[in-house]
Amino acid sequence: MNRLNVTKPLLWFAALLLTAAAAGCGGGDGGRDPILGAGGIAAAPLPPTVTAVAPVNNAAGVPINNTIITAAFSEPMAPLTGAASFTVTCTAPCVNPTGTVALDATSKIATFTLTPATALTPLTLYTATVTGAKSLATGLALASPYVWRFTTGVTPDTTRPRVTLTVPATTTPGPTTGAPTNTAISAVFTEDMAPASIAAASFTLTCAAPCASPAGAVSYAVGSRTAVFTPTAALAAGATYTATITTAATDLAGNALAGNQAPLPAASNYVWVFTTAAAVPAANVSVLSTNPASAAVGVSPSATVNGTFSVPSGLRMDPATIGTATFTVTGPAPTLTPVTAASVVLDAGTGRIATFTPQSALTAGVTYTATLKGGASGVKDLAIPANTMLSDYTWNFTVAAAAPPPPPPPSVALGSASTFGTFGGSAGMTNSGLLTVINGDIGTTAVSTAVTGYHDAGVGCTYTETPLNNGTVNGKIYTAAPPPTVACPSEGTAATFAVATQARADALAAYNALAAMPTSGNPGGNLAGLTLAPGVYTAPAGSFLIQGGNLTLDAQGNANALWVFQMATTLTVGGPGAAAPQSVILAGGAQSKNVFWQVGSAATINAGGGGTMVGTIISQAGAAFSTAGNVAIVTLNGRALSLGASVTLVNTVINVPAP
Repeated sequence: MNRLNVTKPLLWFAALLLTAAAAGCGGGDGGRDPILGAGGIAAAPLPPTVTAVAPVNNAAGVPINNTIITAAFSEPMAPLTGAASFTVTCTAPCVNPTGTVALDATSKIATFTLTPATALTPLTLYTATVTGAKSLATGLALASPYVWRFTTGVTPDTTRPRVTLTVPATTTPGPTTGAPTNTAISAVFTEDMAPASIAAASFTLTCAAPCASPAGAVSYAVGSRTAVFTPTAALAAGATYTATITTAATDLAGNALAGNQAPLPAASNYVWVFTTAAAVPAANVSVLSTNPASAAVGVSPSATVNGTFSVPSGLRMDPATIGTATFTVTGPAPTLTPVTAASVVLDAGTGRIATFTPQSALTAGVTYTATLKGGASGVKDLAIPANTMLSDYTWNFTVAAAAPPPPPPPSVALGSASTFGTFGGSAGMTNSGLLTVINGDIGTTAVSTAVTGYHDAGVGCTYTETPLNNGTVNGKIYTAAPPPTVACPSEGTAATFAVATQARADALAAYNALAAMPTSGNPGGNLAGLTLAPGVYTAPAGSFLIQGGNLTLDAQGNANALWVFQMATTLTVGGPGAAAPQSVILAGGAQSKNVFWQVGSAATINAGGGGTMVGTIISQAGAAFSTAGNVAIVTLNGRALSLGASVTLVNTVINVPAP
């Protein structure tokens, strides 16, 4: 009897061991149990890390009223009190700013907010430091203080943030049809936002009875500038939903949202409407490509590490799952020393490219291992429920011996042309549609009647607008005489003609300087699908295309990195044909103000509408954005400056970069 009582527990225990052993042999973790680790020994928890900051490291020209400094963590954190701190300092005679430190509702984003009625000092280097911050779950602190720096400019930021992309897409007049029932709702902004202003009160999703407005959670991703409303359950099929982001959403300088419910300069809500159809079938997330490629050699020590995901059609990756906990880079065995990340973020343009930016240069000659984590605690998309990768995705690459860095290209001075969103040379400018907004000045050396389809929001001057062609200029309009109407005595004068003449001269000087820069690379005529480091690139056959995929510009952590694209003839973005809009994606701290396109003849940007173009286009013979009749907005974060022929816009939004 005693033997039977002993044998049964032993048999049960043996079966349990066999089951555990079998479970530990599969998956993508090299046979390691996801909880206990190799050999059944509990894996030690890792300390938390900082995954992204705003302003980014080494940013220049930061507005002096940028009163919110932000750091995002890899996991929820305990309040930053006691030994934990978040400070912003500067060197005397500058006085260190004072302020308050707080965590957002997710406890994953910390903000340092300057004392009310105070501002940053112009042209000053600031150092932000997070020290001793602890994980809310484990109590572990940062392995070392996280430090980054930025330099202020001379002016405040008075530009309202805008929404550049939504999922489901925004259409006019709407609603967008065929939206899947099992997707989260997301919006991408033109600039970094105050994290606390993106919350359940400012981002809502509603539907009319008998449909019940869904409950959900709202989050904001620093770095990718993305707000996400995640419903607690799938949406109802065949229902019409209204997503709203209110003017309570503000940027880091406190500017309220410039939505789509009122023309600038007023703040307004951003509203879009969509109708649901069937759910997107569940499918595993996978890695489509990497940069560096697997087994690559000769990789630059200053390279960033990118992974591009494949997700079901119409979905994006969840930016909250892209961070230092799910994207790691380690040194060689046996130590497998982790590389410290300056940031790990998801790109804002496609929502499918994760970028790991090392805090310091990689070591020459060393082979590194990059890992994107799969499984329940790994990367996910924005489906409901989320799709995951079945297992970890791992690849190796080897860094080359460090070569002397090439001399940086000279800076590009735009002079008085820097404030212009469009400049129509000596021929003028034309707008078609009701959705064109120029957040900057426009001008031409031609007479005022050569400007059609615009009005000056600040002064109230109207330039040959019709009920179907009405474009808003949130700056000034500079032309030669005569003025368009007697109600505009301040425009179309000798003074505005002098400004326009000087702007054209400065644009021509910049064009000549760009054309004279020595070439540092030849990427081929079609830039689609490429990721380019900073440099001066010349079109091999005289023209550049971006057709068949987006172009990514990777600053590799240098916010002052410069790109110059030289072409003897044309620039064509989008297509082939009038369809298939393409975009230029900024990564690794790249800024639109540092991208230049020197075009020998004309530029055609997304003739079918849609897409986001980046940089200052200076052309000899004009530029055309979209085609008459298209309602999908083309966005240009930059300038379109023509020296000769006119600039034609159709439902185009232009955001002039800060200096």
